[in-house]
Amino acid sequence: MRVSEFSAMMERIAPRSLALAYDNVGLLIGTERDIQTVLVALDCTVAVAEEAKRLGADLVLTHHPLFFHGIKRILPDDPETAAAYRLIRNGIGLFSTHTNLDACEGGVNDALAETLGLEKVIPMPEEMLGRIGYLPQKLKLSDFITLCNDRLHTESRWFGDPDRFVRKVGLCGGAGGDMASDAFRAGCDVYLTGEMKHHEAIEANYYGMPCVVAGHYETEVVVLKKWISRLQNEQNDVQYYETMQEQSPLITR
Repeated sequence: MRVSEFSAMMERIAPRSLALAYDNVGLLIGTERDIQTVLVALDCTVAVAEEAKRLGADLVLTHHPLFFHGIKRILPDDPETAAAYRLIRNGIGLFSTHTNLDACEGGVNDALAETLGLEKVIPMPEEMLGRIGYLPQKLKLSDFITLCNDRLHTESRWFGDPDRFVRKVGLCGGAGGDMASDAFRAGCDVYLTGEMKHHEAIEANYYGMPCVVAGHYETEVVVLKKWISRLQNEQNDVQYYETMQEQSPLITR
């Protein structure tokens, strides 16, 4: 497969038009060439870049992009560019799909909803990144937190009445703390996300919106295996590998 063909395939799966205006998605490093081996990860860290070299990968495919801000130099000892330096030096490309993978059908948030066993999943009104779904049966908030911890292998932070029953769930993987008010307006019983800022938690408390904050990495890594399976079915002459060198930068348990 050529890079241009790969880009066209990614456009079908996660169209660039779904990405938010600030985002930096698509081919970030590389040029037109044949692709036979792709390493898939949430982030292009130095460890992932070195793994790609050992694997003989032609391309690294990530959820989180590099180069969000203007880069004036690419240095091997700068944390912002160290991974990119290694990819360039070893002739390995980098392709990223970020908020477009959050929003697309079968992307991050659909994978998160599926992992939690939610039913009747739909996009959150006014916020195409998020999702709303229903638990098969009502659970106490405390039991829903346990479900999140078990399914996502995390230790969530949360607030709300632990004895309150919940069924209608709003969610957004990653840094979705600013969408708690959208979940409230949509009539959700609880909102799940990966990160929530202090002032966002205060606002959600004001609305009386119970929230579960399960970790940025933990709420997004669930997409990788599903992503790889879909890509492998789309194009079976390319071999996709999930990184073995990535974990959350924050320890939760």
